[in-house]
Formats: sequence, C-alpha cells, structure tokens
Amino acid sequence: MDNFSAINRIVLDPIASNCRQNERSISMPELNTSIINSVLTYNEFVNEFNRQISVSDINTLNDYDKSFYDYRKLNFQRSSRLEKTFIPTDETKQLFSEINQQQKWIVITESWCGDSAQNLPVIAKLAQLSGLIEFKIVLRDSNLEFMDLHLTNGGRAIPKLIVFDENDNELFQWGPRPVEAQNLFTRLKNDGMAKPDINKELHLWYGRNRGKEVEREIYELLKSTITL
Repeated sequence: MDNFSAINRIVLDPIASNCRQNERSISMPELNTSIINSVLTYNEFVNEFNRQISVSDINTLNDYDKSFYDYRKLNFQRSSRLEKTFIPTDETKQLFSEINQQQKWIVITESWCGDSAQNLPVIAKLAQLSGLIEFKIVLRDSNLEFMDLHLTNGGRAIPKLIVFDENDNELFQWGPRPVEAQNLFTRLKNDGMAKPDINKELHLWYGRNRGKEVEREIYELLKSTITL
C-alpha cells in the first residue's frame, strides 16, 4: 500500500487568500503524509473542478462557493485550453524517459487560483511522461499544516510543486509561477499598476508563453536530479 492510499477524502470549503507570490521557499527534507487531509489524482481534481462550475443555479451555492464561481469558471476555460494545446518538446520527453527511480510529485493548489489554471495542466502533462512518477494534488486550504511546510517567502503561495524521491526525500520545489512571469508582476506592481490590470497583463503573458517557461524551469530542476 502506498503512502497516499489511505488519504482519499475530498475536503472542500477552503479559505481564500492570495495565490500569487514568488520566492524560493524553505525546503523540508522528507514527505510527511500523516498531516495531509486529502489527496486527489489529477482526474479527480478536474472532475471536482467541473462540478463546482456546473450548477444550474448559482444561488444554490453557499456564500464561499458563490464568491469564487466566476473565477473558477474562467480558470476552467484556461486549464482546458492548455490541456489541449500544450505539447512537451522532444528534449523534455527524452529527459523524462531517463528517470530511473520512483518519484512522488505533489502539487498544492486550489481551483480558484488563476496561476494554478495556467500552470497545473502543464505540470500534469509533464508528470505523465514517466511511468515512474506518481502525481497527486493536495488542496491547500484544507491542508494548511502541509502548506506551511512549503511557504514561499513566508506566504501560502500556490500552485506549489514539491517532488520527492522513492524514499520520500525532497528533490526540488517549483512555484508558484515562472520567474519571468514573477518579474513582470513585480515590475508592474512597483510601477503602481492596479492589481486587476496586473492580473490582466499576467494572463496575457501566460497566453503568449503557452506553458513553455514552466516546462523549461521544471526541465532544469529535474535534470539536476537524474542519476544516469
């Protein structure tokens, strides 16, 4: 039985906070699944995501889910587009074929997060390139104890990918957004641009980049861990 098999209950009703922050977080050396309340496969996450936006009358939702309905609906469209259009390069496929040990890839995220919508589908497709990768999703706001082990500059920024080896030792982290995107965010913020306009420019950048910077950064991180 693997470390995830006993942790399969979906916990909803997260508490909203900013998902957009970026600096390297303090690394934790080992995976501790005992503090995780819910683990999802990517398909389970997408199915739950779809259920959240498929209600016939949003007035039947609780106040929390109603407040995030429009964000989730837009994010689902963004994610669906990336799932259809992102194709890893041959170089990336070759690198993933060289993985020779089991790895656990865990992404901490939430469906309301705009950065997650632009990055999670890419990470999921990369994980599918190797049969030795076990890919799971942890919902941030029902797993704050686990999230707090992987903070970014002191904040609970998502999405956050943490990769562990077969002995549950941490190999690397990535997130919550590509460095180039973060540099754009920081520059616009320092220029005094309003947050809604910053987010618009950020998503325009994501649309032009089409996941390639996420792919490149994870490629470099993974390359440093592979023992031939």
